Amino acid sequence: MTLDRTYFFDRPPENNRILVVDDSPDNLFLVQSILAEEGYESILVENGREAIAYIEKSPPHLVLLDVMMPGMDGLEVTRTIRKNPALPYIPILLITAYDGASVVKGLDSGADDFIRKPVEVDELLARVRSLLRLKHSVDERDAIARQREDFVSRLTHDLRTPLIAADRMLELLEAGALGELSDAMSEVLSVMARSNRNLLEMVNTLLEVYRYEAGRKTLIFSPLNPGESIVEVVEELSPLAVAKGLSLSFQSNDRKAIVMGDRIELRRVFTNLIGNAIKFTDKGTIEVKLAIQSERVKIEVLDTGQGIPSQDIDYLFQPFRQGKHKRSGSGLGLHLSLRIIEAHQGTISVQSTLGEGTAFTVDLPQKS
Repeated sequence: MTLDRTYFFDRPPENNRILVVDDSPDNLFLVQSILAEEGYESILVENGREAIAYIEKSPPHLVLLDVMMPGMDGLEVTRTIRKNPALPYIPILLITAYDGASVVKGLDSGADDFIRKPVEVDELLARVRSLLRLKHSVDERDAIARQREDFVSRLTHDLRTPLIAADRMLELLEAGALGELSDAMSEVLSVMARSNRNLLEMVNTLLEVYRYEAGRKTLIFSPLNPGESIVEVVEELSPLAVAKGLSLSFQSNDRKAIVMGDRIELRRVFTNLIGNAIKFTDKGTIEVKLAIQSERVKIEVLDTGQGIPSQDIDYLFQPFRQGKHKRSGSGLGLHLSLRIIEAHQGTISVQSTLGEGTAFTVDLPQKS
């Protein structure tokens, strides 16, 4: 048995609003008549600025747009729509009487399709149906993504409460608040507490990823010296490196490097990168370097670990893409680091050679 997915993508014509933009009243009337025959609701506008005003107030399902109009032409209208992040996806069908160069400019501006004048009725309706199917499939995909994000948000919030409570209770038990513990019981509680903390950290990371993905993360920017945060992280993680016999060091050619950033979030990135370097390095060194290059602050975390296979590097920063290493985590830490650095108008990259080590590089704009 096959599943007819047309049910999901098609909508009755009367549920689709189509904005028709043309400076010729005759052309508007012609297109309106064609659409009305098929039951589509059309809104007629005679210039680009009125079209933008209408779209920002009440986004239609599709825009039929004449390229050549006085004042604000169709290409500028298209670019203005595509540059507005507050708007949902709206397919744009250009109507043009000109040559291929005009079509190329229109598609490069962000239009989805085009049709030439004089308009053929069957071709126009076919393109309208095609773009409306595209519109509704994108809307349903976005709706599913929002439902997933809301589910993740509720789930992580619900999980944090009992995990935090368990963490506090285990701390009390380890401290002997309910009586002296045997060595065996102390060891068991230690393992339980560590596992609970790891799970709580994973839930917190997942919640942070959700906040970034949903655009609900608020950052507090202020001038800061990233070197100071790196020194704190290195001092905090040094015992882990020492326990593995690793050398962990920090070098800077300018301790006065200043960036505009959220101190807590950048510290989260440095902790993740340095912590990963320690986790995946069994012998040798971990070096953290800070330098100013061309008004950019460059931070490198270099290790002498086993390296990352080239086929894994392509999806290293994708969410939930775990490496094949037995010590790989949830697959969220690097993705979250990427989102944090992007929110700071910076970049993060990686180079690695199997058997020799890995270098992560964070590049941030220096405060002028």
